[in-house]
Amino acid sequence: MKNVILILGILFIGATGFAQNKNAKATIEVDGVCGMCKERIEKASIQAKGVKSAIWNVETHQLDLIYNEGKTDLTKIQQSIADTGHDTQDIKAKDEVYEKIDPCCRYRDQQVIDDHKQGAE
Repeated sequence: MKNVILILGILFIGATGFAQNKNAKATIEVDGVCGMCKERIEKASIQAKGVKSAIWNVETHQLDLIYNEGKTDLTKIQQSIADTGHDTQDIKAKDEVYEKIDPCCRYRDQQVIDDHKQGAE
């Protein structure tokens, strides 16, 4: 009986030691220029299984995430964002996907960036 309790205790400690954070927090950089970009980036983030919260700041380009490490990881989240046309700190969106986003969201175009800066003033 003592051996059974000892084995169960060891298994419990081992299982909890490998438990992954269900509320992991991370901040990644994502390129974009406007409110439409914000919607697209946040929606793409949430669509990645396991993401609980995604808030992107237009000015800083920082995406604050809360996600379950047991269901997803930062690479999968970044790929989901890149698949909608936005570059992340580690994954660049394919050119053909980028070209499909609205012309006012073309963050790689310096003129679009300048136009959004002037609109903010």
